This record gives sequence, structure tokens and C-alpha cells, in this order.
Amino acid sequence: MQFNSTDFALFFVAFFFLYWNVTKNNLKAQNLLILISSYVFYAWWDYRFLFLLIFSTLLDYITGLKIHQSSSKVRTFWLVISVAVNLGFLGLFKYYNFFIESFATVLSSVGFQPNIWTLNVILPVGISFYTFHGLSYVFDIYNKKIEPTKNFIDYAVFVSFFPLLVAGPIERATHLLPQVQAKRVFDYKKSIDGLRQILWGLFKKIVIADNCATFVNVIFSNHEAYNGSTLLLGAVFFAFQIYGDFSGYSDIALGIARLLGFDLIRNFAFPYFSRDIAEFWRRWHISLSSWFRDYLYLPLGGSKGNLTVQIRNIFIIFLVSGFWHGANWTFIVWGSLNALYFIPLLILGKNRENLNIVAEGRLLPSVKEFLQITSTFFLTVIAWIFFRADNVGMAYDYTSEIFSTSIFSVPQILPKKLIATLFLFYFVEWIQRDKQHPLQFETVQIPKFVRWAIYYAIVGMLFFYGGDEQGFIYFQF
Repeated sequence: MQFNSTDFALFFVAFFFLYWNVTKNNLKAQNLLILISSYVFYAWWDYRFLFLLIFSTLLDYITGLKIHQSSSKVRTFWLVISVAVNLGFLGLFKYYNFFIESFATVLSSVGFQPNIWTLNVILPVGISFYTFHGLSYVFDIYNKKIEPTKNFIDYAVFVSFFPLLVAGPIERATHLLPQVQAKRVFDYKKSIDGLRQILWGLFKKIVIADNCATFVNVIFSNHEAYNGSTLLLGAVFFAFQIYGDFSGYSDIALGIARLLGFDLIRNFAFPYFSRDIAEFWRRWHISLSSWFRDYLYLPLGGSKGNLTVQIRNIFIIFLVSGFWHGANWTFIVWGSLNALYFIPLLILGKNRENLNIVAEGRLLPSVKEFLQITSTFFLTVIAWIFFRADNVGMAYDYTSEIFSTSIFSVPQILPKKLIATLFLFYFVEWIQRDKQHPLQFETVQIPKFVRWAIYYAIVGMLFFYGGDEQGFIYFQF
């Protein structure tokens, strides 16, 4: 059941009616309705994996209570149980075949021909996301940042809240659980803004991402047949595809949550306007970046210690981030590239230089800012090639052709309508870069008829210029 499907539209309309009309005066009933609906939403993908979600929820609920109630050594035991079982399931479903096949390849290279046993299993949708929800909860209890809830329904809603269940953002119990436990009142202004954010998210997914996907699939599938300029254009299209796809999902999730009286954490903050790679990672998939910062980078020592230790920590966090995305060497190379981009900033002490909004208070960036944005985007595009490629060899061939003399040739594929749409999209996001999303009009004096004209134009593009329906990219992670 995808956000851009008729099934979800019907599901959400029925849920919304029950939520605000039947259960609105009873918090326990509201939360029970959310939980049941979330399980229906998840089972719609594959009911066989619903037991895994419920088991993971029970595991972290129980271990959270045990950690809080136990003495020092026993607390550590329960933490290890939670981490080991959660990562064990994640490793089994997501990484077992990768490790066993990589091990077999190494043995083959030295003359052994092992018989390997691989698993023919489907990756449970959203497992990386809800696993990290649960782990953050037990980590925070262990570190005495929060106390566990004794209400299982409340905790289960935190883990499985359907807007964020399968592709985030990755929430923290410190932020979301208090909202689950507090009475919620319908807020008209927040709901209207939520609808605007949903509309923009659908535009990014259906018009931007799905149209880009058509050309990305053709170019990447037949990359040997195209010159460097075409391949570069294909990589740029993928950069917009993955941004429109993933941030579009996040916008829809945040908008739906606002309709229900929840505020989820922001997951994207116009990352393609970043002036360096450190700023990019403060603006891209914010919930995952902050998760790794708090639960991996800082425990490793963070930016404390000598430069060697700092560089080690940066490499670890980016390699793990790459591996989190999938069981393929391409993701590890992608993570390594981002680490290599980041390290010069760390050495020069410039990784915290660009914390404000670019060109704040000005219509246009300075020449320096423009060059910074352009170079950062180019580096990101090159890294995205490894993210999208089937294997490292394909990514190497693809990038090699881009850096050949054929880059100066005329592109063999030049979809002018799509390029014009991307320029318009980029311009709108630039104008509204100081907002939470481009359709946030509360602080902008725009006549009502202009705002409605914008809404109708976007709806028209959804129906008449939407690309072929594609699944959300991050569902595979």
C-alpha cells in the first residue's frame, strides 16, 4: 500500500474519519486504532512479516523494562540481548547472502571452490527503519535519558506508526512517545499545512522522481551505448529521482502525521543547496545522520582525540551508513566516497562552517556560494552513480566514460520537457529554502487566488505529467 496509490487514499480516508469522529475523545481508543491500522498497513505488503514487526516490538518493550529495573551488570546483559537479536534478524534477512557470497568469492580467488548455502528470502519492508526505532529506545533507557513506558500499546504505536513505518523518518522515543501519550486536538492550521506538504511530496514523487526514473533506467541499463554527456545527464536525473522519491515520501509522512496531531522530525532541508559535503549530510536524511551521530559517532569519541582518531570515526560512520543502505559493495564505495569528500573539511576545520541558510535574505547566491553549491552537487552526483549501479565494475565504467573526452559531445538523450520541469522545481525550492517545505505560505504574503492557482497547477501536473508509477526507492532498505 503505497502513499501514491488509490488503496492508501481509501484506507486513509476511512482511518481519518474514525480517528477524529469515533475515537477523538478517548486517547486509548485513538492509539489502539493507530496500532491496528498500522498493522493492517504493514500486512498489506506481506502479512507473513507482520510477526517479525510484533516480535521486535515485544523484544524492545520487555528489554527496555528490564534495563530500567536491573543493576549495572544485568542492565548491560539486557542491552546486549536487544542489540544482538535486532541486528541478528537484520543481518539474517538483509546481509547473510552478501557475506556468504563475498566469503565464497575470496576463497575462490585462492583456489578453493566452496559449496555455499544462500537464503531465498524477501527482505521485510521497513526492517532497517523499525529496527533503529527500537534500538534508539533501548539505548536511551540504558543511557538514562528516558524511562520506559509500561503501556505496550503506546510503545507499539511509537515503533509502528504507519506514516513512518516503512521509510522513516527514524524517530526517537524522546520526541514521538510523549506525543503518543498526550491528548491530541484537531488543529485546522496545522492540518492545512499538512495537506500542502502532502501535495508537494506527491509532486516530488510522481512528477519529478517518476519522470526522472524513466530516463535513469534506460541510461543506466544501457550505459555502454552512451557518451559521457548522456551518462552525466543520467546521473543528474538519478540525483533528482532519489531526492524527489525519498524526500517526497518524507513530506507525505510528515503531512499525514500533522493531520493526526503529530509533529515528526524533519528529514530533508533542501540538501542540494549545500555548500560543502558536511552541510549536505546535515540536510540529507537527517534522522539517519543524527542517529549514527548519537549512537555510533559520539560513543566512538566523535571529534575528540587526535586527528587520526577523528578520521577513523568519520570513515566508520560513513561505511556503516553505506552498509545500512544495502548488501552490496556499491553502497560501501558510496559511503567511502562521502568519507573522502568529508575528510578535507575535517582536516581544515571547516566541517561546521556552513550552518546558516545559503544566501540568507538575498535572491541570488554570491559567485563563491554558486561555485560551492555547484561543486558539492557534482561530487554528490558522482557518488550517486555507485549508489545506483548494479555493481562496482559498472559504476567504474560509467564514471570513466563521464571523465573521458565524450563528455564534450552532445547528449544522445535530451528530454527538454523534463529538464525544464527540473529547473522550475529547483527554482521553487530555492525561493522557499528558508521554509519547512515550498508550499508553506503562512509567512509569505501571497493572494489567495494565486495560492489556489498553484495548488490546481500541481494537481494538474500530477494527473497529466506524472511518470510511470514506480515504487519508493527506500522501501528496499
